[in-house]
Amino acid sequence: METKIEKIRNIGISAHIDAGKTTLTERILFYTQKIHSIHDVKGKDGVGATMDFMELEKERGITITSAATNINWDGYEINIIDTPGHVDFTIEVERSLRVLDGAVLVLCSVGGVQSQSITVDHQMARYEVPCLAFINKCDRSGANPFRVIDQLREKLGHNAVALQLPIGLEADLTGLVDLVSMKAIYFDGDSGEILRWAEIPESMMPEVRERREALVDAASMFSDELMEAALEGDIPEDLLIEGIRRGVLKRELTPVLMGSAYKNKGVQPLLNAVTSYLPNPSEVKNQALDMDNNKENVTLSSKADDPLVALAFKLEDGQYGQLTYIRVYQGTLFRGAAAKNVRTGQKFKIGRVVRMHADIMEEIQTIPAGQIGALFGIDCASGDTFASPELNLSMISMFVPDPVISLAIIPKDNKSQINMSKALNRFTKEDPTFKSFTNEETGDTIISGMGELHLEVYVERMRREYNASVETGAPRVAYRETISKRSEFDYIHKKQTGGSGQYARVAGYIEPVVGEEFIFENEVKGGSVPTQYIPACEKGFRNCMVKGPKMGFPVFGVKVVLNDGASHAVDSSDMAFQTASRAAFVEAYGKAKPVIHEPIMKVVIETPTEFQGAVMGSLNQRRGLIVGSQDEGTFSIIEAQVPLSEMFGYSTVLRSLTQGQAQFTMEFFIYKQAPQSIVDELAKNAMKEKK
Repeated sequence: METKIEKIRNIGISAHIDAGKTTLTERILFYTQKIHSIHDVKGKDGVGATMDFMELEKERGITITSAATNINWDGYEINIIDTPGHVDFTIEVERSLRVLDGAVLVLCSVGGVQSQSITVDHQMARYEVPCLAFINKCDRSGANPFRVIDQLREKLGHNAVALQLPIGLEADLTGLVDLVSMKAIYFDGDSGEILRWAEIPESMMPEVRERREALVDAASMFSDELMEAALEGDIPEDLLIEGIRRGVLKRELTPVLMGSAYKNKGVQPLLNAVTSYLPNPSEVKNQALDMDNNKENVTLSSKADDPLVALAFKLEDGQYGQLTYIRVYQGTLFRGAAAKNVRTGQKFKIGRVVRMHADIMEEIQTIPAGQIGALFGIDCASGDTFASPELNLSMISMFVPDPVISLAIIPKDNKSQINMSKALNRFTKEDPTFKSFTNEETGDTIISGMGELHLEVYVERMRREYNASVETGAPRVAYRETISKRSEFDYIHKKQTGGSGQYARVAGYIEPVVGEEFIFENEVKGGSVPTQYIPACEKGFRNCMVKGPKMGFPVFGVKVVLNDGASHAVDSSDMAFQTASRAAFVEAYGKAKPVIHEPIMKVVIETPTEFQGAVMGSLNQRRGLIVGSQDEGTFSIIEAQVPLSEMFGYSTVLRSLTQGQAQFTMEFFIYKQAPQSIVDELAKNAMKEKK
């Protein structure tokens, strides 16, 4: 791992479901001689793609966990993370983009910018990751890469500009025109491994000149030298590359490459573009928080001889114990060195250090700044920072969305119970979007996650990896409750039991608030509630938010204002004020017209145009609000907002409506008030459970 930092690239491959991320990664591994033969995602030969190494991934033909690998290309060392496309596994994309310096956004030349492409683009923007776009599947019928470039501009707001043109499209795709070197590229050999450079076909020259001019115009906005050269009419290739690179690093230019990974066309030029245009680790500004200095921002250097700062971004339970994926931002992590976990303050010695290629490990001695590797046998959580013992810097962790769907799981016997708790322990540690808890009233174990597929995969993994036979109950929706009007409280808590008793009075009001979970304001004048008891009051009120008095759902959107009260010199205590606050909240809450809110999902359906009416009808039946639909030729894209409780089992319904040709994605959008009929149904179910 002694590569100079300028020659290192850390990239992620992200896209919508089925845009061809894993197929593209498989070709990259083949051309960089990391693997010796190409296998397909749904492996007819029983092997399956290298990066989808889990049995479940091979069977379903989808990526479930992000897998890391390391390749060498033309003197550059590239760390690649292949990420899932399903929104249910969004944390995998989130944690990968958090530690990467650049990304390749893969788009389908027929589907274009799809719903999940938009989500991935938001995630890239959140971590300010520069990206290239690769329009895949140019061999499919209906392929139109220029429509996709227009969508990149309109839907995602990218300054997208083509670096290549396809020679022929659909079944006639034979090669590409490179607008930077002004040459045609053909991919010869059994697997497209031999590149043949040739003259551009004469018939394409008018379009090539026009597109080249657009490319030079876009790149010259970032380079004065290039602008001067363009005016003189003689543009050196290295100046054009430098201009494009500057635009990419500022995230103000998105170069677009094309090809077909499945037909082995366009992959090597994409690798050249990764090394030419995406940043090396020293060109990315990384910041940590100084825990000793009021969490002030500190910019990290990317020097290998500075004190260590590294981020644990993913945990995996392997056959040899816990494997911790780690990105080193500053300093060098080496075997036998001392480090500390900044969150817990615990010091430890670094044991085995490895580099990953999917599920295969290679023992190494050091991980210098800018590199990604993995450690063994270190007890930590996802998002922890490791630093040299003398530093107290913490990296900002990744964004973790809240779970939206829950299932009750019931083990069949005692052995399964033990295995299930082992599995839950591991999965909740590995995946921050997967939660599990025990329902106190029913005694059921409840698991929560990002969608049906997410929970289905974990239940299946329990059965396979832990031999735990479990049954699943009906899915539960994460309802919430809130109040709809202001209500005042004035409560006295008095208890006399001989000796010192308990006394506390709290008065004030509660009111609804938008956009906040809970706000507590202290407006007590003249010390009627002594200052030392104010935190106890806040704690009492805050404790009521966990389980609402109306139906036991979590409460949100409440502002509590404390403006009066009374205390007793002997009988008042923290405990008394906490109890008084809890009772006051329950009393005021009942008068504040509490309402139930339900999660609304943003659902995007892609369906052949002939089924558009039937699909819209099925959404209306499910209390869906159709936001818009657009025709993309043979396909229609329908956007709707539908309550989560109505979406269970929808995939089966959609398949039968559209002869299995439509697909949909959904993600959490907003909480909205539930209609009275739903509230009545919930109340009825709650009564049944109590009985």
